[in-house]
Amino acid sequence: MLKILMIEDDLELAAILSEYLESHGISVTSYDEPYTGMSALNTHHFDLLLLDLTLPNLDGLEVCKRVAKNKNIPIIISSARGDLNDKIKGLEFGADDYIPKPYDPKELIARINSVLRRYQNSKQEEILATHKPFELKEMSREVLYKGVSLDLTRAEYEILAHLIKRNGAAISREEISLSSPSINPESSNKSIDVIIGRLRTKIEKNPKEPKYIISVRGIGYRLDNGDK
Repeated sequence: MLKILMIEDDLELAAILSEYLESHGISVTSYDEPYTGMSALNTHHFDLLLLDLTLPNLDGLEVCKRVAKNKNIPIIISSARGDLNDKIKGLEFGADDYIPKPYDPKELIARINSVLRRYQNSKQEEILATHKPFELKEMSREVLYKGVSLDLTRAEYEILAHLIKRNGAAISREEISLSSPSINPESSNKSIDVIIGRLRTKIEKNPKEPKYIISVRGIGYRLDNGDK
């Protein structure tokens, strides 16, 4: 069953959409507060985010920007704001579609299926690079670990992808920052170490004794195949 996260502060509309979508085999988890909704993305798996723009505490465009930067999840903006600039900004910030309110729920399902179909098709491309047990699919921005897709933030994906493409070579923190668009080149080495630490918790059996992402004294890191 498809799982959708909806961030919508119109509780009546959220209830109507949830009931309709669930009657068509789509599970919906709804939040009316953006920070709570974004927090749910870090603790649960969702196939798609349905996002309103006019929200309390944080504008929906900023929510879109933050989610797209940190999570690899399709986003559909559902909004009564008809300003063309909002639509353009939403798409520029990472939304995959923009559906203006009001709309027929049938159209929403068609758009959900269309967006998910594009994502699914992108996952069927040839593997770009491998470094056992990792496989990199660049079009879908996906890394498989032992055949299972890892749930990575954008920065985590960019670093791990670069390590895979370097095929075991030691790379410096400076090279990591320059190869990762999500990382500010001015960032300290400590911030890169923090991201590496998060990656280790996701792929290492014992993050304190890593067998895949290996620290190289005086240089940075390299990706091992774990055979040693």
